[in-house]
Amino acid sequence: MSKDAHKGYRGKGLAVLKAHGVGVWSDVEVTAKSGHFQGIILPRSETADANHIVLKLNNGYNIGLEADSILKMEERGRREAHYKIPEKEFPYDPVKPDIRLFGTGGTIASRLDYRTGAVIPAFSPGELYGSVPELADLCNLTTEKLFGVFSENMGPEQYVKTAQKIGHAIDEGADGIVIGHGTDTMHHTAAILSFMVQDSPVPIVMVGSQRSSDRPSSDAALNLINAVKAAADGDIAEVMVCMFGPTSDQYGLLHRGTRVRKMHSSYRSTFRTIGDIPLAMISRKGLTHLRDDYKRRRADRDVKINTAFEEKVTILYYYPNMLPDLVDACVDNGYRGIVIAGTGLGHVNKPLYPALKRATDRGVHVYMTVQTLWGYVQMYVYETGREIMELGVVPACNMLPEVAYMKLCWALGQTDDRDKVEDIMLTPVNGEITEREPYNGYLIYQGAIPEVQEFLRTVKR
Repeated sequence: MSKDAHKGYRGKGLAVLKAHGVGVWSDVEVTAKSGHFQGIILPRSETADANHIVLKLNNGYNIGLEADSILKMEERGRREAHYKIPEKEFPYDPVKPDIRLFGTGGTIASRLDYRTGAVIPAFSPGELYGSVPELADLCNLTTEKLFGVFSENMGPEQYVKTAQKIGHAIDEGADGIVIGHGTDTMHHTAAILSFMVQDSPVPIVMVGSQRSSDRPSSDAALNLINAVKAAADGDIAEVMVCMFGPTSDQYGLLHRGTRVRKMHSSYRSTFRTIGDIPLAMISRKGLTHLRDDYKRRRADRDVKINTAFEEKVTILYYYPNMLPDLVDACVDNGYRGIVIAGTGLGHVNKPLYPALKRATDRGVHVYMTVQTLWGYVQMYVYETGREIMELGVVPACNMLPEVAYMKLCWALGQTDDRDKVEDIMLTPVNGEITEREPYNGYLIYQGAIPEVQEFLRTVKR
């Protein structure tokens, strides 16, 4: 075998491969203590452990087998994989809308490089056309990579540049904007862009994928198709998140950027509208509006870009027995704003009261949200809430904690005047505060309850 036959393997994993005379890209049948498997031996990444063998099974999924558990390995052939992304010239059609796709590092269309474990993004128009040819039926596509960061590393530098690029693209005549983004903090970015980019004449659609493109269950291509369709043909001119609706591939949902949240670590239908209902459903058949109080597409090129941002703002998630030194530490370290995710209708314990008073007396802007996510801050109801308001804490209606955090960063980037900040915070920009929650918004189906099980039997799963 060549010197690369055991690429990435060492320790017990390397010893097992050598003992059975197989290597990377060998198509093998494996008998292990946990069962019988057939697949291709994949290279290990440089950072992988030394105790496992990785197989790509015939169904497309990858598994790791502990080296000590392998009893027998027989090579049936070799199938070396080449993961170069196919590239074709993206066709231009003067009749189709012009869509600008910005990349921030999310792997919306990609291939996995098994030699290094890295994900290779498909990002040029030609690469995207080679990976997702359906895009050419929808638009003329121009792409620009803004950053190459994991979504947890998105911050004010990236927010500001993204907002500015959106403004430039609109000024240059783009008919819609798509932003590829990692899913973990996509709802944070959607929120801040909803404040930094206002009254857009065209759709601004954020999109990501929960599962990489090399997996049979990947949602990447369909999410991208739906997002581009919403940007190209849709009439909702707001910042939105486009991801799977149900766990199946029946349709995607368009969520308003100020009312959306990632709610599951791995489900493809992880994004949910909170405290409201989604804007629309979207599929290959088209867009189905679920509400009519959205901002419409316009023919002009006017858009308001305001990239103000104060970094010294934080969220404190209240829990029983929270100690006041956390609040004091924020003040001592120069934080200008604090968003509290309080219990119930917006409560914290009494030992925090002196620290909150010290904070507001020092000019720190403190806002209350609810950690229940659904529902409103109602601090007039109980004595606790009224006492906390007397300390200078401002109730933030039904803003989600992350949205209130982003809005407070944006507000304090513009002014430190207490009355002006409060006016900005409590004046809705795009649905972050609503007058009421819809009767059909809050629906949680608790499994195993008889009436819920009966309902589930009547719907397509």
